[in-house]
Amino acid sequence: MKTRVLVVEDDPKVLSALRRGLALEGYEVEAAEDGPAALKLAAERPPDVAILDVMLPGMSGLEVCDRLRRGVLQNGQGSTPAAFPILLLTARDTVQDRVAGLDRGADDYLVKPFAFDELLARLRALLRRAHPAGRDEHLRYADLELSPATREAWRSGDALTLTAREFDLLEFFLRYPRRVLTRARILEQVWGYDYLGGSNVIDVYVRVLREKLEVSGKPRLIQTVRGVGYALRES
Repeated sequence: MKTRVLVVEDDPKVLSALRRGLALEGYEVEAAEDGPAALKLAAERPPDVAILDVMLPGMSGLEVCDRLRRGVLQNGQGSTPAAFPILLLTARDTVQDRVAGLDRGADDYLVKPFAFDELLARLRALLRRAHPAGRDEHLRYADLELSPATREAWRSGDALTLTAREFDLLEFFLRYPRRVLTRARILEQVWGYDYLGGSNVIDVYVRVLREKLEVSGKPRLIQTVRGVGYALRES
């Protein structure tokens, strides 16, 4: 099931760019251009995370955030208070502005203009905090299975012998099946922001991982997306 993102932005160009970029990253996007529409959408179908512009016409983003947290709709009727993370987009970066947003219930903020990659990183961080992955779960895709708790992995019931980094890379693929994962995102999540090596390290590890997954002629699951990265999906 795709992660649902509610984007509330009155600038058509920014809204269009966010919708397109987030959809390409595998998110399900719902959009609103003002506060009342955002409150209505959130009440009807709560998202997993919301991106909320502060400078909205009529009802400000801060008021929308406050109403979401208190469960108050535009007409004064009650709704379930929003528990999902809220990321504010703001053109102002003073301490007072940041404090005001956080005090009204926002979880994070991003100053315009911003890099789309940073927006994605903020969203992932918010979603990880809101839905921490249980370490006793089993991750499965096709005939591939992995246990984060015991750090064991199997394909078609056969145990895989993996190094620590190979295991982390496979776990990352299994947490985002069928999604196209860029090399930059893989480096960020598996190797970390401070990794100083070249990006070809991913290609090397993917090649070794494929050899272990495809033993005895098993079909390929880690697919190359040319010019972008990789995706865990059946061919």
